[in-house]
Amino acid sequence: MTNHGRTALPWLALLVVVAVTAWLRYGVVEPGSMAQLCDSSHGPWWCVWRHWLVLGFLHDIYGIAAVLTTALAWWRKHLWLAWLATALGVLALQLYCFESGALAVLAGSLRLLRLQAAGPSPAKPHRPRQQQVQAQP
Repeated sequence: MTNHGRTALPWLALLVVVAVTAWLRYGVVEPGSMAQLCDSSHGPWWCVWRHWLVLGFLHDIYGIAAVLTTALAWWRKHLWLAWLATALGVLALQLYCFESGALAVLAGSLRLLRLQAAGPSPAKPHRPRQQQVQAQP
């Protein structure tokens, strides 16, 4: 895979997260027909998952998770953590946790950009150097 492909891959994966979370919000949470279906005593099996999804944004779970992951991404220099912070921020934004979600998307994507610009880190940054003397030409 080329360098541009490796750089673009996390951003393309974030587009998938945006699409899935938009489907969750507009296809599962918001429609009144879904609420009526799940309020009945004989609702489908997935109504339990919908109920937990709604409780998650009512108690700001997605926003808290996004902000905590963002703080961890800024503390530790891992590309996957920065991506996860941004993805959780997108989830929080889509599921009604606007302030914390916006903060996580902004700070997570900035961290992701910064880590991508810095390039790969060395495998062992603190290894002792070999003490070899070079002969002069």
